[in-house]
Amino acid sequence: MVGGGQLARMTHEAGIPLGIRFKLLSDTPQDSAAQVVSEVVIGDYRDLDTLRAFARGCDVITFDHEHVPTEHLRALEADGIPVRPGPDALVHAQDKGVMRARLDAIGAPCPRHRLVADPADVSRFAAEGEGYPVILKTVRGGYDGKGVWFVRSEADAADAFKAGVDVLAEEKVDFTRELAANVVRSPHGQAVAYPVVESVQVDGVCDTVIAPAPDLGEELAGEAQQLALRIADELGVVGHLAVELFETRDGRILVNELAMRPHNSGHWTQDGAITSQFANHVRAVLDLPLGDPRPRSTWTVMCNVLGGDYPDMYYAYLHCMARDPQLKIHMYGKDVKPGRKVGHVNTYGDDLADVRERARHAADYLRGTITE
Repeated sequence: MVGGGQLARMTHEAGIPLGIRFKLLSDTPQDSAAQVVSEVVIGDYRDLDTLRAFARGCDVITFDHEHVPTEHLRALEADGIPVRPGPDALVHAQDKGVMRARLDAIGAPCPRHRLVADPADVSRFAAEGEGYPVILKTVRGGYDGKGVWFVRSEADAADAFKAGVDVLAEEKVDFTRELAANVVRSPHGQAVAYPVVESVQVDGVCDTVIAPAPDLGEELAGEAQQLALRIADELGVVGHLAVELFETRDGRILVNELAMRPHNSGHWTQDGAITSQFANHVRAVLDLPLGDPRPRSTWTVMCNVLGGDYPDMYYAYLHCMARDPQLKIHMYGKDVKPGRKVGHVNTYGDDLADVRERARHAADYLRGTITE
């Protein structure tokens, strides 16, 4: 697996029961996955020679991020190394301009959008629709709210062009909430779909995920799952695909983003599904039969633990575990930085209000936001 973050850490964990030998390319020995994987190569994923040396002897290469240069992945394939997802699929998660063009071509519902050249072009894009505000995104490199601008005027748009990266303009969607449809697809086309979830964002970062999405009609939920499965098939995705969606006020769904790896909106599956997203990603990239994605409980809620003013962690564990013996805590071994994802908690049960309160309390206590 290329990338040493928490997604690699949890994917490695899912492979342990299957006896899968796991090799990691990590930026530093301190990275989340590098702390727990036995075979770690420290190197730069942007360097082709490093990638080639790392891939030597591997049965398959997969990723915990989308940032490996597309041309490097094509070189690995030319060397005979299976890359899953392959570069022809992964480019749609690497480049938002390519993604939008392809989704348009297959008829997937998207917000109004186009590439823009400069702030004056942003104003022209705004005038073609409902006017300002509009959303600007760098086509490559953005995540967790980075590389995204909410602009109300031509002057506001200037910052988006300073990095010298192509910029995509999108309409500001009038949505009621954000959803995510998570699916997994194997090389020979077997696919499974998890329940559609509600994803609550705070300051551009995922805060809470509720599975399944409350009050989502069966017809719209089915439409979202079928859309995600169709995108996975049309793009040739192998492994886990997260399709982030807007639910609009007039009852439609629109594709916001794609991620071709395990995803924050699927962390609830570790404790809430028969087969987690991580286990199914491992199965898919190895072309093993996929596992059952159905939920174990009526409701599962995931809350991210963000960096803050931590209390003593041992004391925090004492409190959280004693207060809620069913609580599942997943910490990533990361240094604490304000706003950084350092872990998450999962709770489950039959009463949604109770499940949400338990998850929120634990996440806030582990962060140090509350102390009782």
